[in-house]
Amino acid sequence: MPRRVMTGTVVSNKMDKTVVVRVERRVMDPLYKKFVTRSKRFAAHDAENAFGVGDLVRIRECRPLSRNKRFEVIEKVR
Repeated sequence: MPRRVMTGTVVSNKMDKTVVVRVERRVMDPLYKKFVTRSKRFAAHDAENAFGVGDLVRIRECRPLSRNKRFEVIEKVR
């Protein structure tokens, strides 16, 4: 089964070797038929503490690394 890969913005890097990434997606509202932005935050593993707040990064699903960390940062997009 392939691993999920998502792109999002780093919103917190205060933890050691961990960043919090906000991933946004656009879904259509069932009643009004307008696109609405939904977002979710994921804790991702950043082994070198290389990423800062505001960076656009790509994260990939991996084995559980801690209680709520199931993703790892692959690369910085920009």
